Order: sequence, then structure tokens, then C-alpha cells
Amino acid sequence: MTSTDTPVLVSPETEAPTPVRAARAARLLTLGRQLASFGTIGAVCFVIDLAVYNVLRATVLPDSPIWAKVVSAVVSTAVAWLANRSITFRSERGVDRRATVREGLLFALANLVGLFIAAACLFVSHYVLGFRSTLADNVAGNGVGLVLGTAFRFAAYKALVFRSTDARPTKEASA
Repeated sequence: MTSTDTPVLVSPETEAPTPVRAARAARLLTLGRQLASFGTIGAVCFVIDLAVYNVLRATVLPDSPIWAKVVSAVVSTAVAWLANRSITFRSERGVDRRATVREGLLFALANLVGLFIAAACLFVSHYVLGFRSTLADNVAGNGVGLVLGTAFRFAAYKALVFRSTDARPTKEASA
């Protein structure tokens, strides 16, 4: 019996990728790249948010941690909008004016909810639990609130904001 006559057992792990598996792998690779880009942009925006928040608390808003958080979030959100639209979700964003306006409004809404999450964490820590130091405010608003708000934002951006009609899967592709 020669090597060509020997039956070859093919396991599912070693067989050639099917179109469905290849599409799934491509989607996972795209998701991984988006998460890395989103994380990098998020890190930059975190530094911006943290710096603006602390400058405001040290200068013009020393007794208003919630308003300082709102202003810092607005500034960092503007940077995030530009960066995520240009880098992270560039292949999924809409290209016409109507889609851009829609994305802008949904982006703002998603960020308002993310801001509410961070502000709620800060409110509970500062006013309900009575942790009023700058460190406690930073941990609550820029630690716990940031993590929860960021998880919400990524899911909202992916599911609602950057969804051009040509980027949506068809029934055949999702089967």
C-alpha cells in the first residue's frame, strides 16, 4: 500500500476553511483590530478627560465635581468622535451627509449615556457614600465609571452608531 492509497482521516480542525469559517475569522480579526484601536483612542481620551477634569476641579470648578466631569467628558468625546470615525470604524461609517448626521447624533446619545454612567458612579461615591476627596472622586468617576461607560460605548458604537447599510450583514452571510 503506498502513501497515496492510505486513507487520510480529516478532523474538523485540520480541514480547509469553509467560506463560513473564513468569514467568521475575518470578522474576529476586524473586531480585534477595532478593540485595539478603540482601546488606544480610549486611553488618549482618558488622559484628556482626566487632565481637563482635574484642571477644572483645581481652578474654576473646585466645588462642582459633577460639572467638572460633564465638561471633561464633552471635550474628550469630541476627540473620540473624530478618532473613532476616522480610525476605528472607518470601514463601517456612513459616507453621505445624512449618515454622518445620524452617526453624530447617535454618537452623542451613546456618550451621554456613558457620561451618565460615570456621573452616577461619582454621585453615589461623593454624595451618597460621602467619599469627598479628590482621589475618591477620581476613582469613582474616572475609574469605575469610566470602565462601565466604556463597555457601554463600544457596544453602542458597534451595534448602533457606525452601521452603514453596506456594512450590515445579509441573511446569507449571517447564517
